Amino acid sequence: MKFVVLIHSNPQPWGHPTSDLTAEYQALPAEKKAALGAHWDKVFGEADAAGEIVYGCALGDPSTSVVLGYDEGPVASDGPYAESKEHLAGFFVIDVETQARAREIAEAFACPGDTIELRPTMRPGCEA
Repeated sequence: MKFVVLIHSNPQPWGHPTSDLTAEYQALPAEKKAALGAHWDKVFGEADAAGEIVYGCALGDPSTSVVLGYDEGPVASDGPYAESKEHLAGFFVIDVETQARAREIAEAFACPGDTIELRPTMRPGCEA
């Protein structure tokens, strides 16, 4: 089963890892930051070693994006135009045996100041 782990964040300034640059994460005690980092390293390392991490990519500053719509043809405008202050900061595609395992991996990405979305992938023409 393939899932995508979407990382939504709004660090100031924009950079990666996003959690290092959010006010919420920076306000944490050093011990909590170390514990979150160690947990992520463990879970991600195990998933990577097991071949569950298919691909991942950090995304550039959302102010450099272009938003494409359609009105009798493609229409481009400067981005981003999200409904909230958070923007898609990066993603990982994972291939796991169960949704529970996907959630375990996705939960390791959760840090103060970030929102993590876990969503199954679909092939065009396939049912969910």
